[in-house]
Amino acid sequence: MASPTSTNPAHAHFESFLQAQLCQDVLSSFQGLCRALELEPGGGLSQYHKIKAQLNYWSAKTLWAKLDKRAGQPVYQQGRACASTKCLVVGAGPCGLRAAVELALLGARVVLVEKRTKFSRHNVLHLWPFTIHDLRALGAKKFYGRFCTGTLDHISIRQLQLLLLKVALLLGVEIHWGVTFTGLQPPPKKGSGWRAQLQPNPSAQLANYEFDVLISAAGGKFVPEGFTVREMRGKLAIGITANFVNRRTVEETQVPEISGVARIYNQSFFQSLLKATGIDLENIVYYKDDTHYFVMTAKKQCLLRLGVLRQDWPETDRLLGRANVVPEALQRFARAAADFATHGKLGKLEFALDAHGRPDVAAFDFTSMMRAESSARVQEKHGARLLLGLVGDCLVEPFWPLGTGVARGFLAAFDAAWMVKRWAEGAGPLQVLAERESLYQLLSQTSPENMHRNVAQYGLDPATRYPNLNLQAVTPNQVQDLYDVVAKEPVQRKSDKTDAGKPVTGSAGTQEELLRWCQEQTAGYPGVHVTDLSSSWADGLALCALVHRLRPGLLEPSELQGMGALEATAWALKMAEHELGITPVLSAQAVVAGSDPLGLIAYLSHFHSAFKSTHNPGPVSQGSPGTSSAILFLGKLQRTLQRTRAQENEKDVGGKKRRLEVEAATPSTEEPPVPEPGVPLTPPSQHQEAGAGDVCALCGEHLYILERLCVDGRFFHRSCFHCHRCEATLRLGDYGQHPGDGHFYCLQHLPQPGHKEDSSDRGPENQELPTPDENSMPSSPAPMATQEEASPVPSPSQPTRRRLRLSSPERQRLSSLNLTPDPDMEPPPKPPRSCSALAHQALEGSFRGWGVPVESPQVLVAMEKEEESSSSSEAEEEEEEAVALESGVEKTLRTLAEKSGTMDKYPTWRRTLLRRAKEEEMKRFCKAQAIQLRLNEIEVDLRELEALGMKLELALRSQSSSPEQEKALWLDQLLQLVQKKNSLVAEEAELMITVQELHLEEKQWQLDQELRGYMNREEDLKTAADRQAEDQVLKKLVDVVNQRDALIRFQEERRLCELASGLGAQG
Repeated sequence: MASPTSTNPAHAHFESFLQAQLCQDVLSSFQGLCRALELEPGGGLSQYHKIKAQLNYWSAKTLWAKLDKRAGQPVYQQGRACASTKCLVVGAGPCGLRAAVELALLGARVVLVEKRTKFSRHNVLHLWPFTIHDLRALGAKKFYGRFCTGTLDHISIRQLQLLLLKVALLLGVEIHWGVTFTGLQPPPKKGSGWRAQLQPNPSAQLANYEFDVLISAAGGKFVPEGFTVREMRGKLAIGITANFVNRRTVEETQVPEISGVARIYNQSFFQSLLKATGIDLENIVYYKDDTHYFVMTAKKQCLLRLGVLRQDWPETDRLLGRANVVPEALQRFARAAADFATHGKLGKLEFALDAHGRPDVAAFDFTSMMRAESSARVQEKHGARLLLGLVGDCLVEPFWPLGTGVARGFLAAFDAAWMVKRWAEGAGPLQVLAERESLYQLLSQTSPENMHRNVAQYGLDPATRYPNLNLQAVTPNQVQDLYDVVAKEPVQRKSDKTDAGKPVTGSAGTQEELLRWCQEQTAGYPGVHVTDLSSSWADGLALCALVHRLRPGLLEPSELQGMGALEATAWALKMAEHELGITPVLSAQAVVAGSDPLGLIAYLSHFHSAFKSTHNPGPVSQGSPGTSSAILFLGKLQRTLQRTRAQENEKDVGGKKRRLEVEAATPSTEEPPVPEPGVPLTPPSQHQEAGAGDVCALCGEHLYILERLCVDGRFFHRSCFHCHRCEATLRLGDYGQHPGDGHFYCLQHLPQPGHKEDSSDRGPENQELPTPDENSMPSSPAPMATQEEASPVPSPSQPTRRRLRLSSPERQRLSSLNLTPDPDMEPPPKPPRSCSALAHQALEGSFRGWGVPVESPQVLVAMEKEEESSSSSEAEEEEEEAVALESGVEKTLRTLAEKSGTMDKYPTWRRTLLRRAKEEEMKRFCKAQAIQLRLNEIEVDLRELEALGMKLELALRSQSSSPEQEKALWLDQLLQLVQKKNSLVAEEAELMITVQELHLEEKQWQLDQELRGYMNREEDLKTAADRQAEDQVLKKLVDVVNQRDALIRFQEERRLCELASGLGAQG
């Protein structure tokens, strides 16, 4: 703060400038500072040196040191790198201001225009490590003392704009407020330059400003003329943001933030939320900054049911338009969700006000995201060249759940400034554009994990930031269309359509090629003579021979004698699905009757595309080329889940006690039913009647080939196969069928065996949102499910499991079990003798996977020796915001700090531990959201494939007089679409495997926390109910450990198979 005896007005203006929290206050205090120093604002980098020389003030010295260090980097050449360059920056958002700062450091004259007159956006941005270091290097802590002091790294947009605005003003950027950029004004004659068309009434100096670089950071709704923008549209996604007043009370500071909870891996939290409030979400994030900021993804049906949306409209703009959203209902919705997520500990939630004085809560659509096809252009007229660059949302609109917006925005600002430097150095226009597009290709792939680790070395030079940099990835010849004399074409927004209609490399090809391959695979089998792709398969022998060729041992050819055509065909279809991962697209009756020749050709083409590279007959493993190991694994998992639930339901109906342990067969031991000689196979179910593959089992409408989804022998539209409760798309390994009503549900909404569905969960129309009371609150942001969850993952090698009997020490050590094998890991040390030391070891091992360093053996030994003395030293809390921990974790952390002799550093160590745990939680959340985004994209792609396939199938089935050559071309195109669909389905299965990993990781962490809470209690204080609950938690943990172990062994087996396949290909 300024000295109270200071009489220098410049010092007072500077202090006001530092502390100003409103845009107008920043501008007025800076103008006052310039008047006191007799300087003119906006004088470029030289202005900064004059202010520094004249303002001899102790409070400014630390800021000058930071800015001098940044400006002194060699890349800026002491502010002479772009001394003759004139730039116009459009937009004072974070990315526009950051680009202006870099251009000013390069020595360019920078003019910035902004249509707004104040900063009012409360929404909070997640920060990557390099953005934190970058902002600190610009003096962020000097301008905003609370910068990154919590357990999560973030900052509100308003605060970020304020601190960047202050830096830009100090560096001599000329800023004009309330001015809207509407377009470019080309030079009218030779010798003149490019100007901007501005509204409403720019000053004469600004209207006549000629520049040779334009950087647009005006947001996604405005892109300069000449750029082409691609629309990336996915499945409908509705986001809700809410900002509540942060009074900074002690109670508020102790509420932990939520780095991100996603339904895709933590269904129990959202099930509790649904039961308590009727709110159905996909995810939720809570950041504590200037406001209490919540952002969540809501389901449309839930918003309609709760009266937030008045009416369902197919057009997104109309659905979320102001006329269709009920503000009061939206406020109740956001308040109830925020209150539940924070256990009601924030007290009365009062909305902060937005720029218009209304409650700061909004529903927005992020279904459609815009992405510019190029990041820069060059325009020339009358010899005057203009370099145009895009940064921020007008370059790439971010997908908010990934938290990449400001980080990639800053990277784009650095890349754009580097482009201007290369432009000022005299590099050719095509060379500058080629380098910029090469960098642009890297932008969408960047993450904290694949960038340089040493963030302190980051600078303007791209080589300091990108480890795999190739500035020649795009050649000058490839960017010639970006160099125009005058851009004439308006901005084009074209949809990101699938390339399904293009030829697919390695497709099944012509019917002749497919027929020839089938003949080769079935040659030598008695009674099998394949001459065509229709009648030769009617007796089922050819299909059985094909399956036997690819998976010998399932059934001997001699056993087929005496078997009916329908039984043989049904067996082949089932084995191909269960053992080869090839899902049927037609019923056994349709194969025998020959009523669907196109469906049979599409089905056989799947065999061909998956196994055409298999030359030697032999068993097909989970890692064989072509077959999807993920589909096989998830299929076996799905069938295991169904058997388990059926067994539990039978026991519940019989009044028997529900099992606490679920015995599940493993994938490798799930033997297919082999018929005994003379005993016919089980006939197909009644659902597999003739023509069943042509009609959806749910809606009864016709099914085209690419629309068919086979589940338990029945066929559905993918759009019809959704959760009966929430209408979410059902995917392999993530759904179940209720034996009572026969409906399919996602695992979150699947009624438990013996539990009668409560219709009140759905809620009436326009139901009022209740305020959750203490009894309805979960015990943590990620609460454990109250019901038994039977979800065994089949194990590849264990035929059966017997019930484990664990001693008390073994129970305590189980929570720290590390499942990831480490070849360099030393043998485990001798178990500690004491229970307290054992609890320490359990805690240390539990956090090993959460980014927490492991204590050295010396600390463990010292801890064990000091245990008898049981020291009870107290820690002094630091004067920073406290962060709440769960009582069990808090107690164990304090014990660990006391025993390791680090109690004096306990508060700092405690915050570090929690921060690292939150960082790992954030990584898991971002990974889950990336998976969800890709799953939605796959769903959209599949819909487009189905539409194209329907047109081709109609043309092929019609009795038209089209030439045979044209029909053959249509069939080839249909087979290409089938192959692309199979590829997308396989990718979807791979993603669902990762979802299983995330779910089990989250579930083990939750159970570990609960088990630790029981272990931390004194044995003599535990009740019989406590011991029974501890036993149940332990058994659940055993099951989850086995499931994770099965996934790890599955991934390892697949990796070894892929490695062997790669070596075989090289040989």
